Amino acid sequence: MLRAPAKLNLCLYVGERREDGLHELRSLFCPLSLADGIAISAGEGEHDEVVSPGVEGPNLAAAALAALRAAGWEGPPTRVEIEKRVPVAAGLGGGSADAAAVLRHLAADRDDLERIAAALGADVTSQLEPRFALVGGSGEQVAALADPGEFAVVLVPQDEGLDTAAVYAEADRIGVLRDAAGLEKAEAALRDAAGSGASPLEYADLLVNDLERAALSLRPEIAEALDALNEVGAAAALVTGSGPTAFGLFPDLPAADRAAVALPPRYAGAIVSAPQRYI
Repeated sequence: MLRAPAKLNLCLYVGERREDGLHELRSLFCPLSLADGIAISAGEGEHDEVVSPGVEGPNLAAAALAALRAAGWEGPPTRVEIEKRVPVAAGLGGGSADAAAVLRHLAADRDDLERIAAALGADVTSQLEPRFALVGGSGEQVAALADPGEFAVVLVPQDEGLDTAAVYAEADRIGVLRDAAGLEKAEAALRDAAGSGASPLEYADLLVNDLERAALSLRPEIAEALDALNEVGAAAALVTGSGPTAFGLFPDLPAADRAAVALPPRYAGAIVSAPQRYI
């Protein structure tokens, strides 16, 4: 079975809307041990089939398979079964990870794979080879970094997801975004701090999310989760991506386990995870 790791935005610096409608960003992407499981096998009929029990609506893995076909891939009818472990619409890139896993398994040798991935969504490109990375552009510019030093996370998902486009629109409305000079300054600081393999706990002051205010504006209850993580000793607590998942950083898995147990009962669904090391 393939693993499609969740993607944690350790930080997210966001620029103003570009002419193409997307936002320029700088971020540290960290794949997590939390991952969807994907089984790919020969199909029984004449058509491809993508199934993900319990998950309704459009499926990015199905779109990835269709995009491969449109680009000329002529593999036999294929069945893709997805065991969802990454919360849906949680800001953890689960759909992008699933799509990237399908692409790299079926067509890793294609020289147009990055183009296909980018057309599916900015985050898909970074998940073709999931590893710790400094990301730019709208998410398609991926510069691999050394694996980070030890840390663990406690993730606090919400019962209901957040629409990414709505969060960016709210960020535009309230005006929390950076100019080009601000983004370049952030990129240099992140590269210096994270490039040598330090633990994120060593540069916690750089871990900010420019979309957090927008996410909180749309879903004020996220602030309660952030407060709870701080109260149980998180070295940093923030929203990942466009939310609504809150996360807290801890020195190691035992510390994260203790923190998760200490959270209020309403956060019984908290998930403890750690970086997925690159192999």
